[in-house]
Amino acid sequence: MRSTFVPQIAALLGLLFLWEAVVLAFNVPAHVMPTASAVLQDIGTGAALIGRGVARTLLETLLGFAIGAMVGFAFGAAFAWSRALERVLFPLFILSQAIPVIAFGALVVMWLGNGIWSKVAIAAYLTAFPVTVNTCRGMRSVDPQRVALLRSFGAGDWRVFWSLQVPFALPSIMAALKLGISLGLIGAIVGEWFGDTVGLGILLLQAMYMENMPRLWAVILVCGVIGIALYALMEAIERRWVWWRPEL
Repeated sequence: MRSTFVPQIAALLGLLFLWEAVVLAFNVPAHVMPTASAVLQDIGTGAALIGRGVARTLLETLLGFAIGAMVGFAFGAAFAWSRALERVLFPLFILSQAIPVIAFGALVVMWLGNGIWSKVAIAAYLTAFPVTVNTCRGMRSVDPQRVALLRSFGAGDWRVFWSLQVPFALPSIMAALKLGISLGLIGAIVGEWFGDTVGLGILLLQAMYMENMPRLWAVILVCGVIGIALYALMEAIERRWVWWRPEL
């Protein structure tokens, strides 16, 4: 787990150093681009406020990710099982992805209100599609001869599903989950733009309206760090529990 975060931390530190050097070398005005040190100072000054925003947005992200992953897995498995069902429903999934997230978010907030569950729904919406696609693709990639061999030993549909199709599809599903958790974070932040009192999305809007560049970049940096951490966490889970690769 520890080694998983080392490259990301090194890249982040290198980016901060380069940021500071470029701003100072070119004497960039503070209202255009603050120095990295000013941004870090703002994070320290507003640690309590930013911390509350992180806690709320992270909760929305993880809940939405969990719900979206389960929904995506269920539909992906159903599509892999029935091509007729895929032909009927999958175009609706594609249509849903053509709807701008801002428009979808407005509808969800009107339906569910400005509470936490509207943000969770948007995060789940963005997570579900890649998981659906990769689950279906992974399960359909199973060699039919392996299925026939398992059935020759008396395995039923559920045994084939859990003992062959799911393990075979897991590497593909994990790739979708790594993408989905990042999309879930974006969905939670965008959902907060429609109205709330706490969250990183609210802090972004407040900083923008007040033209507070250090705070704006501080929240952007915090969002980036959370995204890196969540992605690295999924990579660590993949390396620990999904270490095999299917033979395609």
